[in-house]
Amino acid sequence: MLKLFYISIILLLLLSCSDNSEQISELRSQVTELQKKIDDSYKPGLGEFMSNIQVHHAKLWFAGINQNWELADFEIHEIKETLEDIMKYQSEREESKTIPIIYPLLDSVQLAIEKKSLNSFKSSFAALTNTCNSCHKAVKFEFNKVKIPDIPQFSNQVFNK
Repeated sequence: MLKLFYISIILLLLLSCSDNSEQISELRSQVTELQKKIDDSYKPGLGEFMSNIQVHHAKLWFAGINQNWELADFEIHEIKETLEDIMKYQSEREESKTIPIIYPLLDSVQLAIEKKSLNSFKSSFAALTNTCNSCHKAVKFEFNKVKIPDIPQFSNQVFNK
């Protein structure tokens, strides 16, 4: 009788292991499928992020020189969000490692915006722009020079208050 009990237990264990093995196989298949979907999903390139920063850099300038401090504040936060996205989606790129050098300059521009100081804004914005170019040079993209914009690229946006 005891022998029969042990045999029953062993059979139950074997059957349950068999079921688990099928479940494990199914789960592995699902993980593989999900990983493929992640690998195939769209991930913006560094160029897309930098183009986005360029747009907000220009808008920040025109908002600031027109003393539209609310819009300037919005634009600087957009730049910061884009930099965070670079660190999230492009952290493996060598160029991404230089991103932290820009934050003190952004803080300086932010302070000028908070103080509503046009002179401080202009000088901190120039320093920010120069730092962008220094960074481009450091990562061998010196051919991509940024400047203080002359003409608003968006004719459908009002920059003055």
